[in-house]
Order: sequence, then C-alpha cells, then structure tokens
Amino acid sequence: MAITDDLRKTLSDPTPLYFAAGTADLAIQQAKKVPGLVEQLRAEAPARIDAVRGIDPNAVQEKATARAKEAQETLQTRVNGFISTLDTDLKKIGETAQDFALRGVGVAAEYAVKARETYEKVAEHGEQTVKTWRGEAAEEIEELAIAVEPNPEPSEGKIETPAEAKTEPAPAKKAPAKKAPAARKTTTTAKKSTPPAK
Repeated sequence: MAITDDLRKTLSDPTPLYFAAGTADLAIQQAKKVPGLVEQLRAEAPARIDAVRGIDPNAVQEKATARAKEAQETLQTRVNGFISTLDTDLKKIGETAQDFALRGVGVAAEYAVKARETYEKVAEHGEQTVKTWRGEAAEEIEELAIAVEPNPEPSEGKIETPAEAKTEPAPAKKAPAKKAPAARKTTTTAKKSTPPAK
C-alpha cells in the first residue's frame, strides 16, 4: 500500500508541471531580449571586425606563446608543490583520500540543496505564471461571454409608453398544459327494491 500511496502522491503533485511552466515563461522572457542583443551586435560588429583586421598575426602568436609558457610554468610549480607536500606515508594518504571523499559528499549535498531550491523557485514562478494565464483566460472568456450575450440593461424605474410596449415582441405562448384525466365518480346507488308482483 505504501508504494501505491507514493505513486498516487507523485502523480498528483503539480510541482513538476509548475516547474515546466516556469521554465517556459523564463525562456520566453529571455527570448524577448534576443532582438535587442542582435541589434547591439549589429551595431558593434563593424568596429570589432575592423579591430580584428588591424591586429598583426605575429603579435597574436607571440602573446599566445607567452601565455602558454606562463600557464605551463604555473602548472609545473603547483604540481611540484603538491608532490613535495605529498606524504608517502600510507596512513596519511588514506586520511587525505577520506578527506577528499567527505568534501566531495559535502559539495554534492550542497549542490543538491541548491538544485532543490532552484527547482522550487522555478516551480513557484511557474505557479504564478499559471495563475496569471488562468486569470487572463478567465478575462478573455468573460469578454467573449459579454460579446456573445451582453447583459440586458435593467429596466427598473423605467416607465414604458404604449408605443414602446407595442414594439417589443410578444412573449412566446406556452403550450397549453395537458389536463389529467378526470377522476371517475363512483356513485353509490341505493338498491331499489323490486316492486311487488301483481
């Protein structure tokens, strides 16, 4: 029964749907920013292209080589520092490995908590979005209903003239109601005595 209850609870939880709605709404909001970014890139593109054309390829190659050497030297010094601090004692290595594992678990738990918080925030945003959509849909339906069948103006306090009364269509006549068959009267007749024979 516990599995059935868990399945029922999982399938009836609207949070994933709210998350999807929130994600869609956030994507739409970001998509609305794209035309502005395209215009900005279009305006900046000529200047950037001219700047790239003006760069000497040899200078770029020299900068890249210098940065690669710096990165290699930095990496080499860090590796040497790590190796020099690495204790060859197996017990110390075991403790270090355990410490790394615990840190990894802690980081994973932290990321799981952050992911859950983000999920809940997006789901809340989605719930508000759905409520907004429902409200807009209700307003649209109300406007449609008003357009199809406008509310009659109240005629309270208005006195009709005979001319106005004649112009209004007469209400449809109701079909005459069927009468129930009449109940039969039962008459009680007194027994007549037969006249005496002559």
